[in-house]
Amino acid sequence: MSDAPIGIFDSGVGGLTVARAILDQLPHEQLRYLGDTAHLPYGPKPIADVRRLALGCLDRLVDEGVKMLVIACNTASAACLHDARERYSVPVVEVIRPAVRRAVAATRNGQIGVIGTRATIGSGAYADGFAAAPHVNVTSVACPQFVDFVERGITSGRALLGLAHGYLEPLQRADVDTVVLGCTHYPLLTGLLGVVMGDGVTLVSSADETAREVYRRLTELDMFRAQDAPSPRHEFRSTGDPVAFARLAQRFLGPEAAADPASVTAELPVIAADPTGAREVAAEPAGARGIA
Repeated sequence: MSDAPIGIFDSGVGGLTVARAILDQLPHEQLRYLGDTAHLPYGPKPIADVRRLALGCLDRLVDEGVKMLVIACNTASAACLHDARERYSVPVVEVIRPAVRRAVAATRNGQIGVIGTRATIGSGAYADGFAAAPHVNVTSVACPQFVDFVERGITSGRALLGLAHGYLEPLQRADVDTVVLGCTHYPLLTGLLGVVMGDGVTLVSSADETAREVYRRLTELDMFRAQDAPSPRHEFRSTGDPVAFARLAQRFLGPEAAADPASVTAELPVIAADPTGAREVAAEPAGARGIA
């Protein structure tokens, strides 16, 4: 048993879809989320820069005493997973391999598509993940503008639909029957992606699969919170503008989040020589699931 929180790191707000999935599957656990919004976007950055920034944030979470790390960012997972598992004594869960396992189990014709940022696709991390399943053929496509649309709150409309048709055309030509959403922003586009790809295509959310992996690891290691522990309190923080983060957090966490900019408090030490510093976006009141 462990009352310590689960630490969740993302390059920004997309990892809140992972946090949402963990809250749904493990409502008794406490979460401590850190989004490196001061350095967005990670996707176009060199892998060495992504690794440096990500490890700086992960170091902070470990120093704060989390019992598990969740790298809720495909780009960061591709850049620093092996380093993180060697660097920290706590278990580390990432978003790529859980989604790969689910896709392999779900495909019927062996044709799998992967969509993600340029950095994630270019890293070859998903190709490496599928290497253990030689019976599948993987078609990978970078969809860099999806993140921008989601963060502006746009998940439908003609412009986005046209963009999706262009991005996904190679997957349609490859006759994929399963698509991995290789970016944690993409679960907010499942309606759009389902329309473009059709009912016969299974969409695999890396957020949902990562939450299942967290559940599995906590079970194996007997690290759940005690059932008689007080109601959990969650923390959601960013390294950039706390008001903008609170606004986006409400969108990603869902209607239960009460994004109140007045609750932004507690300046934190600087991450990775970032002159803006980091700010905390409130701890949740008991029973709530959002920005307090």
